[in-house]
Amino acid sequence: MSTSIKAAPMTAEERKVIFASSLGTVFEWYDFYLYGSLAAVIAKQFFSGLDAGSAFIFALLAFAAGFIVRPFGAFCLTTQALVLPLQ
Repeated sequence: MSTSIKAAPMTAEERKVIFASSLGTVFEWYDFYLYGSLAAVIAKQFFSGLDAGSAFIFALLAFAAGFIVRPFGAFCLTTQALVLPLQ
């Protein structure tokens, strides 16, 4: 004997939340894509006092810092959102 559970249709609010979350993720990853694609140019502009190899490594380290710090930012913003909800 099997039981079937029907899923309730999504509300407009749920669709709005999913759309906003997806859009934010797309913008965030696009930002990382641009930085990664332009790492050689960024290395020349920001680390011009170093040789090309070292400048590129420093540009990639700055790129890695963004990935390392991201979870801490998410934790802080989530904590703030839970403590100080929007009204």
